Amino acid sequence: MTMRSTKSTVTFSNPFTLPGYPGDLPAGDYEILVEEELLQGLSFEAYRRTATYLTVRGRGGHAGRTELRAISDSDLKAALSRDATTSETNNHSEAALFPQEDLK
Repeated sequence: MTMRSTKSTVTFSNPFTLPGYPGDLPAGDYEILVEEELLQGLSFEAYRRTATYLTVRGRGGHAGRTELRAISDSDLKAALSRDATTSETNNHSEAALFPQEDLK
């Protein structure tokens, strides 16, 4: 069975949570590791996702420690969507409190 792994980076602008894990994770850049296996018997090359992991770096007393947290693609998309909504809400709130003409 042929496997491949790909890495990408996602950015959270706000603290966030993931189902199945306690506590908030801080805002920042996180590496995503996706593992896929080659589907056999097809006339073209195709892969199926077998696992998705979020790389979480330790903080405080666990600095220097790295943890791979298994997550589903749908949980990752939901967390990113919540982050975008929160950022959009925060940006609109600031605009309402500090209109451009008052900043001049």
